[in-house]
Amino acid sequence: MSLVTLLPFIVLIGAMFLMTRSAKKKQQAAAQMRNEMQPGTGVRTIGGMYATVKEVHDDTVLLEVAPAVHAVYAKNSIGAVLTDAEYNHIVHGDEEEDIEVDGAVVPDDASSLTGDDDAAKIDLGKKDGPDDAEADAEADATADVKADAEPTTVDADAAKAEPKDAKADGESGAK
Repeated sequence: MSLVTLLPFIVLIGAMFLMTRSAKKKQQAAAQMRNEMQPGTGVRTIGGMYATVKEVHDDTVLLEVAPAVHAVYAKNSIGAVLTDAEYNHIVHGDEEEDIEVDGAVVPDDASSLTGDDDAAKIDLGKKDGPDDAEADAEADATADVKADAEPTTVDADAAKAEPKDAKADGESGAK
């Protein structure tokens, strides 16, 4: 066999080796992180629950998920070990200035995006002023005149064939 026919297989084997190597490194880092847990450390499980480590065993961890509520978890279910500042910020809402935030901080509302804090507020509600009442009365009068001017014709056969409250096939009488 020539080198040209073996080259695709060599490239494929090399790619597989590189992919498994990076996955193995990630797995080892996660195992090391789990082994470094100590009682009192804040953790996040892979399910997204935050808890405090109470006891660490070989394959399991006793977590305090709420005051005086303990649960036993497998070590593999721990997704991240958090720093004290990070844990207190997430769980207790403590605002500390030394927490490093990756990226921009997004405000809860758009008030910081507007330049003027003292600008007049726009009221989007409808106000019933004298101008609005006159316009509504004029529109109602115009609609009444049009209704009186155009006689309506009713097809007598259509009215007899299908009463107003008739039910189509398959409809129930329950409302």
